[in-house]
Parts: sequence; C-alpha cells; structure tokens
Amino acid sequence: MRITLAYISVVLLWATTPLAIKWSGEGPGFLFAVTSRMAIGAACILLTLAVLGRSLAGHRKAWLTYLAVAVQIYGSMIIIYWSAQFIPSGWISVIFGLAPLMTALLANLLLKEKNLSFSKVCAYGLGVSGLYTMFGTAIHLGGNAALGIAGAVFATLLQSVGAIWIKRINAGLPALAQVAGGLGLALPAYLITWAIVDGHWPENLSTVNIAAIAYLGVIATTIGFSLYYYLLTHLSATRVALISLMTPVMALMLGHLANHEPLTKQIMTGTSLILAALVMHELMGRVTTPKLKWARKNRP
Repeated sequence: MRITLAYISVVLLWATTPLAIKWSGEGPGFLFAVTSRMAIGAACILLTLAVLGRSLAGHRKAWLTYLAVAVQIYGSMIIIYWSAQFIPSGWISVIFGLAPLMTALLANLLLKEKNLSFSKVCAYGLGVSGLYTMFGTAIHLGGNAALGIAGAVFATLLQSVGAIWIKRINAGLPALAQVAGGLGLALPAYLITWAIVDGHWPENLSTVNIAAIAYLGVIATTIGFSLYYYLLTHLSATRVALISLMTPVMALMLGHLANHEPLTKQIMTGTSLILAALVMHELMGRVTTPKLKWARKNRP
C-alpha cells in the first residue's frame, strides 16, 4: 500500500512540476529559479533529518550514491530548467516519457539485463518517431524550440543514467538520506553556477514566481524526490521510469488550460507515438517473459 500511494503521489507531482518550472523561471531567470528551489529543498530536508534524529552514512557506497543522485538533481534538472525557456511545459513531460526506453536500454548495456527483444526494438523506433514529430512541431515555435527539445532529451538521458547508477551501486540507503546527500553535493554546484553566470537578485519576482518556487522546493523536491528514491529502492529502475507513461497527457492538458500552451494535432501525434512506444515496451515485456520462462522450464 505504501508503494502504491508513493507511486500515485509521484505521478501527480511529475504532472504538475513542468508547469511550475515554467512559471518559476519566467521573470527571475532559470538559474535563480532552480537554485532557490534546491536551497529551499535542502533546508527542508535537513530540518526533516534533524527532527527524525537521523544522520547520513559515510561509507564508500553511500558517497557513490550521493554522487549519482547529484547527477540527476544538478545535471538533469539544470538542463530541464534551461530547456523550459524555449518549449511548452507539457513537452517536458512528453520527452521525459522516453525515460523507460532509455533506462531499459542502459540496463541492458550496463546491468547486463537481457531484455532487448524485437518488440522492444520496435518500441524504441516508435519513440524516436514521436520525438521526430515533436522536433517538426518545434519549427513553428522558432529555432530555440529545437534546442529546448534537445536539452530535454539530454536531461532525460542523465536522469536514466543516474537511476541505473543508483541501482548498480545498491547501497540500500533510505530515500531521505539519498536526497539529502545528493542535494548536499548539488546545491554548492548550483550556487557556484548562479554566482558565476548571474549573481544578481532578480528585479522582477512576482507572486506566481514565488509560489511556484516554494511549491517546487517544499513539495516537489522535499516530498517528490524522497518518494522517487523510495520507489527506486523498492522497485526496478524501469518500473519507476514508467511513471512517465502516465504524466504526459496530464501535463499537456494542464499546460494548455492553465498556461494557454498550444495543443495541435502534430503535438498530439508525437505524444501518442511516444506513449504507444511505452505501452508496447511494457506489455510486450510482460507477455514475452512468461513464455521464455515456460520454454526454459519445458525444454528437453
């Protein structure tokens, strides 16, 4: 029951996070938005650890896990915030829908999971077709939109690399400790980046900006990250990545209704192809695995 509730919560958070990212950076800039979010999140995490009386592990596997988490929190998130300047918020969720495909492919290469079948290759092809369709739509939004899509794809790849890395280390750390350790490494990197590139307090900081940053820092970072790494500890990396199967349509509709973002036939076609790729990837895997097990069990 706990895992189910955590899964549902992460789905809802991931559906609302792209729009909050978009709103938080419109005015103060993406670097201030993401840095302030992580600073708030780190303060909340440290307060939670103090209240619970918990400390961070300091062994080698723990530090490697913190580094892997930092790759996601810093590397992936800063690119997503940058990309959100150029593309509608819903597109971020759609592109992150490729995470299960990337994660499964990386698991096959790095974790030696033998899960690369013909049906899954077809699923990858569908996913690429959907992404190509999204790139075609970006032409109508200007050249920077293509850069935004490319950035979101790279951020998704970093997210998948981090997930596989954490599973490979297998340190067995509590989710809260993983977030705290990862934020402890990522926050100084954010502060240094902001100080070098920007370093100025924003002149335009609206109520919407403040509310979005607060939501992302307190809810999406403190609660959302903790639930994500809790699920990653108890479920396979591919299974966790499937959360992105449920969020794209929700995020697209939310962006369209709340932020008047375009929702054209081409956008829906690209989204449908990516979702179809994910469904094929998941369903074919479930159908093929029992057949393989039966064949191995009954072979002469």
